[in-house]
Amino acid sequence: MAKPLQGVKVLDLSKVLAGPLCAQYLGDMGADIVKVEPVGSGDETRGWPPFRAPGLGAVFLSANRNKRSIAIDLKTEQGRAVVHRLARTADVAIESFSTGVAERLGIDAATLRELNPRLIHCSISGFGRTGPMRGAPGYDVILQAFCGVMALTGDETGGHIRSPISPIDQMTGTHALTGILAQLYQRERTGEGGSVNVSLYDTAMGLLGYNLQTFWEKGVEPAKCGSSHESLCPYQAFEAADGPIMIGVANDNLWRKFCEATGLQEIVDRPDFRSNAERVRNRPQTLAHVQAALAHGTVAHWHETLSRAGIPCSPINSLAQLLAHPHTAASGIVLDYEHPKGGALKAIGQPVRFDGELPKPGLPPPDLGQHTDAVLTEIGFSVGEIAALREARSVA
Repeated sequence: MAKPLQGVKVLDLSKVLAGPLCAQYLGDMGADIVKVEPVGSGDETRGWPPFRAPGLGAVFLSANRNKRSIAIDLKTEQGRAVVHRLARTADVAIESFSTGVAERLGIDAATLRELNPRLIHCSISGFGRTGPMRGAPGYDVILQAFCGVMALTGDETGGHIRSPISPIDQMTGTHALTGILAQLYQRERTGEGGSVNVSLYDTAMGLLGYNLQTFWEKGVEPAKCGSSHESLCPYQAFEAADGPIMIGVANDNLWRKFCEATGLQEIVDRPDFRSNAERVRNRPQTLAHVQAALAHGTVAHWHETLSRAGIPCSPINSLAQLLAHPHTAASGIVLDYEHPKGGALKAIGQPVRFDGELPKPGLPPPDLGQHTDAVLTEIGFSVGEIAALREARSVA
């Protein structure tokens, strides 16, 4: 079955996580991705441990399947000429350089779209391309701190905690993907390309939508909630007899079911606990009743009992427990593939299904410059011209 983006050519000039993840998703959808990397070093995540093999850091492996790698020195005139030649036949170009760098390297939207008006240019930045912070470097953890995410994370008695899944980076990549797909759709109507701009700052602000709405309504800084939710109760982790279990009583119907399942019928209709708003207002008392009830059963007991009653709950799994769960095997989201240097590897597939098809791994993450000669040949460079570019260290 043909994939949705088969025939679309993408020039991936990005690095680290947001841009590469966006490009990998486009590749999973069938696009032909050419990843442009610096001569010698490549994408910096190649050097982030742990390593399966030299140049194959774990973060790099997670975001660079379904790509071909060409190593180009964009600081040389010949290197920039190669990228311009690639851009003339590309449908999409993605870059994530600091503000002003793309212009100096000649890979900005204005330059590349002048060469190819049908090109869709996506620019990814830390704080956006305008405003007083436009020149500041942006990594996920910096935006977690700057945008107040870190002020919300953890417990009141604990220190500052970084969310370890890099949510701002990953969602920025997803927003870039959304913008690119929208522009591809629009191009079908107009015949013209366009530009897409996303930033980690805008993504973080978007993720804070309901938190900021609550702040505007209450006018006070929210307390750190740990595993709980400031607007719902009981909605957090509790200690069963042999370990923690997460409970999500998100409405009053679930509260009634929960009380019946846990033997708390005597409090279910008390005015202090009858509605979610009252339970939130009387949070300490609510939590005390729930904790006392759950302490008398094991995690397995409560997971089975509450699940049977239709109450959202889960043990707090480790990664090993997650991977060993039968649902993970049934989902098909974990991919197995072979890498020429790394051997047998696993990956997480794109979390989108088309027509019920399970995700497939496609091309393994490339070695640095693995496809330089092949890509240059495709766009018309002769053997002699490629040799001259290599001699000048403009490509590798």
